[in-house]
Amino acid sequence: MLKRIIPCLDVRNRKVTKGVKFRDNVDLGDPIEMAIAYSEGGCDELVFYDITASAERRPIDIDMVRKVAKVIHIPFAVGGGIETIDDMYRVLEAGAEKVSVNSLAVKKPAIIAEGARQFGSQCIVLGMDPVKSDNPEFSSGYEITTRGFREFTGMDALEWAKRAEDLGVGEIVVNSVDADGTREGFEVQLTRLISTNVGIPVVASGGAGTPQHLVDVFNEGAADAAIVASMVHSGDYTIKQIKDELAAAGIDVRRNW
Repeated sequence: MLKRIIPCLDVRNRKVTKGVKFRDNVDLGDPIEMAIAYSEGGCDELVFYDITASAERRPIDIDMVRKVAKVIHIPFAVGGGIETIDDMYRVLEAGAEKVSVNSLAVKKPAIIAEGARQFGSQCIVLGMDPVKSDNPEFSSGYEITTRGFREFTGMDALEWAKRAEDLGVGEIVVNSVDADGTREGFEVQLTRLISTNVGIPVVASGGAGTPQHLVDVFNEGAADAAIVASMVHSGDYTIKQIKDELAAAGIDVRRNW
């Protein structure tokens, strides 16, 4: 199966922004322009997170979703500020292929099953933000957080992943809070823990800094896809460079050129 490379655009006030461990964000550019550049640059999908929508308890920016859908020709997922089935419908109707739920799913797990019934499991993505914990209550060693790492849930990461799969989610994005924005590598152990215990695609997120980090998370973490942000936003690597190095390492990727 081909491994997917997915740039992540965290959007705040209609600007792409990036921080480290969900803090100290710096604005980087226009999400529409960046979406076009990555789409034309050979990425497989895109993901957009309206990163302050849940914390500010406001709806997602549907106008931005529509504008993105008009200018790119690859699948994209949208998350942040989704509270109801109607919100999911609006996002998909505006042109997104997938809806990512995180805080909402923790608060109302039934929304996963409802969304899967209405739109198909392939449209429903679970975003999870696990953080390392020494508390023996969490057998996986990770606790789920929500609302941009602002709230601790008391939920074990692996138990939550399995439950979400049972509810009908079609894909899980494992975003390591501890590695987010550090560019020091994915949490391979965490990714493998989830990917080897569920039967749906798992996307590694948080920590990508070099193509070797992606090689590691595909080979050792058994990820189906990997999200990249800082390493491409900075201009240090292009999607083509990443895919060339993955192919040289024996990773099957889609070559768009």
